[in-house]
Amino acid sequence: MKERFKKSFTLLKDYCVNEDFKGWDPYDSLNSWMIQKTPLGKSRFFRLVWIQLFKRNAINFRPIFGIKKDYNPKGLGLFLIGYCNLYKKEQKEAYLDKIKFLSHEILKLQTQGYSGACWGYNFDWQARAFFQPKYTPTVVATSFISEALLMAYDITKNEALLQAAISSCDFVLKDLNKSFDDEKNYTLSYSPLDTTQVFNAGLLGAKLLCLVYQYNKDEQLLAEARKIVSYVCKKQSEDGSWAYGTLSFHQWIDNFHTGYNLECIYTYQKISGDNTFQPNINKGLNYYLNNFFTEEGVSKYYNNKTFPIDIHAPAQLVVTLAKLNKLKEHKNLVDRVLNWTISNMQDSKGYFYYQKKKSITSKIPYIRWAQSWMFYAFSYYFLEFKQENE
Repeated sequence: MKERFKKSFTLLKDYCVNEDFKGWDPYDSLNSWMIQKTPLGKSRFFRLVWIQLFKRNAINFRPIFGIKKDYNPKGLGLFLIGYCNLYKKEQKEAYLDKIKFLSHEILKLQTQGYSGACWGYNFDWQARAFFQPKYTPTVVATSFISEALLMAYDITKNEALLQAAISSCDFVLKDLNKSFDDEKNYTLSYSPLDTTQVFNAGLLGAKLLCLVYQYNKDEQLLAEARKIVSYVCKKQSEDGSWAYGTLSFHQWIDNFHTGYNLECIYTYQKISGDNTFQPNINKGLNYYLNNFFTEEGVSKYYNNKTFPIDIHAPAQLVVTLAKLNKLKEHKNLVDRVLNWTISNMQDSKGYFYYQKKKSITSKIPYIRWAQSWMFYAFSYYFLEFKQENE
């Protein structure tokens, strides 16, 4: 099994390096000239339809409509975390070179004009709840990227990386909108342009505050993180699950966002020493492991149905268990899931597919959604089982 995983990862790594870490994204269709240079782009309805047309279609029309491969800041952050993990395992100069390269590109892609360092996506994005222009910063992208910069700082001691990550807390606390409960706990908006309550977004902001606390020892960061964790834990159902958010059309329960929630709550607990939310972690992890993965190793998207099978789900399983120090305990499950994913969702060219539906598979090589996530996941697997994989 270990040789198969190593071969799979090597194929993936070679593909990403050959692509210079650039690629398409499931949501990048608004970069098309059809949207940017015609009146159609002014219609919210048409933007929604256009995104879904490209996202759901297994045929890649992007070259025809002028959508180019590009750097996605969050994707670069995931690759950077991956290379940092590889360097921890084996201090190769080639890994260090990639860490420096990716860090440099990430710093260049910062979005200016906010209270602290922050990042968004390289495309306009229309959701049902709101519209975001290209590079509008989000708490999700900023959290992953700042975590990557802190890890890269630990290796390179490049002070610019540390300062960027520290300043990102100002973006989280000053620029994002807050939704409060009766006890003055709150969650965060996805970006400065919306007021939605998406639970994993708030928790990712809390995780970022905790990670930075380890470097500047600002107790206020832990205090604010606790308010967010408390808010979201109160939204957990008795069975341990969370809906995606509070809006009527955000009531689904899915695999990888559940994994995000658990990872973030545990990170707060580990860094703060506050064990108040251990019952929430226990219930959530039990629900996660018992509802989203089959005996064959299939990663279900939703709690109540399997399809579509999305590449994010198996990747986040590895990361969630690694972050909760449960990877060795559940190695048999992880091995089954990775084995099934390699067999069914990796192309002979090395890249991983986006989604499998009942009758069709989307084989478009999305760089952020698929490649960076599997790269990120494999790095945690190999770091945990480094002696077995040498």
